[in-house]
Parts: sequence; structure tokens; C-alpha cells
Amino acid sequence: MNKLIITKTPFRISFFGGGTDYPGWFRENSGAVLATTIDKYCYITCRLLPPFFEHKHRIVYSHIENVQHNYEIQHPAVRGVFNWANVAEGLEIHHDGDLPARSGLGSSSAFTVGLVHALKGMRGELVSKHQLAQDAIHIEQNLLNENVGSQDQVSAAYGGFNRITFHRDDSFDVAPVTFNAARREELRSHLMLCFTGFSRIADAIAKSKIDNLKNRAVELNRMGEMVDEAIGILLNSNTPIDEFGKLLDLSWKYKRSLSDRVSTPEIDEIYEAAMQAGAIGGKILGAGGGGFMLLFAKPEKQAAIRERLKKLVHVEFNFDNLGSRVALYQPDGL
Repeated sequence: MNKLIITKTPFRISFFGGGTDYPGWFRENSGAVLATTIDKYCYITCRLLPPFFEHKHRIVYSHIENVQHNYEIQHPAVRGVFNWANVAEGLEIHHDGDLPARSGLGSSSAFTVGLVHALKGMRGELVSKHQLAQDAIHIEQNLLNENVGSQDQVSAAYGGFNRITFHRDDSFDVAPVTFNAARREELRSHLMLCFTGFSRIADAIAKSKIDNLKNRAVELNRMGEMVDEAIGILLNSNTPIDEFGKLLDLSWKYKRSLSDRVSTPEIDEIYEAAMQAGAIGGKILGAGGGGFMLLFAKPEKQAAIRERLKKLVHVEFNFDNLGSRVALYQPDGL
């Protein structure tokens, strides 16, 4: 019997409150973020590996690993998840992503969530969205000792457009932000996603921010306040949607101050060019230093912005509402 499972886990766009989701902050101050998942995904294919090969596990991503023991696995997240799950059976893991890794869209946590989901499914275990997020946070922060916040794992597990609150006791609440379809489409039509052309290792940038948290209390408190301000803008259809973009611009100025590694001269140049071409606001997604830039602009201005930033890759997207899910399950491999 050769079980096969494929999980499909969304990437996310974080609008406001990033930085307040680090344990070093919310354990003393609590935190909140406003984020949505999008229709770009991490796919994890997992199957039992028949015992006919020289290797026990096969892991396929940008590299191919054939190993006998869990500790030999080079991919940190796969090794961490396998050890956490006490994987004893031989497995083959394939990773595919709609967008590049290390791009600020929460792809690393989407990978962890998707792999945990797949292993649970292989064992016939149903797992709640809450448990899936908790497990991924525990693996990344406590077992892998990565300098990551807690929002990406929650967004990947839950999906949707949410206000996520982080409490001092490490618990979290997820409150969907429900606004009418016309307003939702108005927001989406004002958003642009473009790839700066360079990826980065988020861990080092995040560490520089974490080391500086206590010195940036004023900025982080203000960034946290913007979460509810942004929700207020979305829920009040009489408020011009442009106000959301202006708030993004303000948030980006605060985010840049958290560490001198969040932005670079190249990123500043891209952002300034977009603003000159008609953008109202925007930000680098994720820890910073590269990856994807989110821009906010009136639809009629977007062609001029694309032309100004024509060296960059522009990605069309929609919002995703479902979170991590099992896309295919074949318990008998048929």
C-alpha cells in the first residue's frame, strides 16, 4: 500500500502590525497584525517510499537529497519536522511553489505548515487550523530556533483576511475581517505585487530587528495601532480607499526604522520610482532586504507604474480564503 498526499498552503501578504508578532515583543506588550492570504501556494507532495531503494528518505526541492537517517537531512525545516514527528517510515517529499522562496510572502512558514499537514494526513489524523499553526510556530521558533514571528504560520494555516491578535501567554486569536465584496474588490484592484529581483535570508534581518525591539517601542506601538485604523478604513465604505494606501506609506516609514537592514538603496530607489509614477503607498513584504514589494495605487495609475518598474516581475493575484488544505489524498496510492 503506497499512500500519497498533496497539501496546498497559501502565501500571505501582511499589511499592518508586522514586528509586533515577535515573541520578544508580544510577551510583554501583546501584538496584532492585519494580513491576508493570496492565491499563490506551496505544494507538498508526500508518499510512503517502498523499501527497495538504497536510501530511506528522498527530499526534492531546489536540491535532491537521498538519505538514510533523519539527522542527515540538510533541509532545516524538513529535518525539524521529521524529528518533531518522529518519522520512522521511509518518505518521499516533493516541494513546489508558485513563487520563489525567501521573498517575504511567508513561504518558509507555508512550507512548514504544509509539511506538518501532510504528515498528519499520512497518519490519518485530522488537525485543526489552530493546532496546525501552533505546531508550526513551535517547530520554527523552539526546535529550529529561527528568528521568526508568529503571524506567517497562523495565516498559512487559517487562510483568509484576518486580524490576528497575539497575547502575552503565547496564545493567539484569529478574527476574520468581513467587508462587502465591492469594497474587497476595490482594495484588491488598488494593490500591486512586484518582485524586486533579489531574495534574501530573512533570519539575519529579523534578528537585527529583534535585537532592537526595546529601542523601538514607540514605532512598534504605532504600527500596532495602524491595524485597527486600517480595518476602520475598510469597514467604512464612505472613507476613500486611498486612506489605506496612505497608511501603508506611513507604516513603511516606521518599518524602515526598525533596523538599517530592512531597506536598501535599491529598494528605496524602487519605492521612490513607484511613488513618482503615481503610487500612494506600499512596503517591502516580510522581514525586508529584498523579495516582494507591495504597492498601492489607483488602477488608472498602474500602467505608468509598471512601465516605470518594467525591469521587475509583476504578479497578478487574488485573495485566498481557505488556508492550508489537503488537495489530494490517496490512502492506497491508486
